[in-house]
Amino acid sequence: MATQDEPQGGMSVREAGRRGGERVKAKYGTEFYEEIGRKGGEATKTKYGPSFYEVIGQKGGQKPKRKGDTSSS
Repeated sequence: MATQDEPQGGMSVREAGRRGGERVKAKYGTEFYEEIGRKGGEATKTKYGPSFYEVIGQKGGQKPKRKGDTSSS
């Protein structure tokens, strides 16, 4: 069984995602990504409130902890 980065006979999942993104960009333009990003930000603000951005802003640049990681950093 092929993993995500190892193609079995076709392209990898990563390559398919990249090519799909390039096609969307060619069809709709970069403004499309700006618009959906704005909509996603508004939906997040509505769902979690503006203070949510303060919390994630403070976490900026921190490496997420892995499940089962017992090492202290």
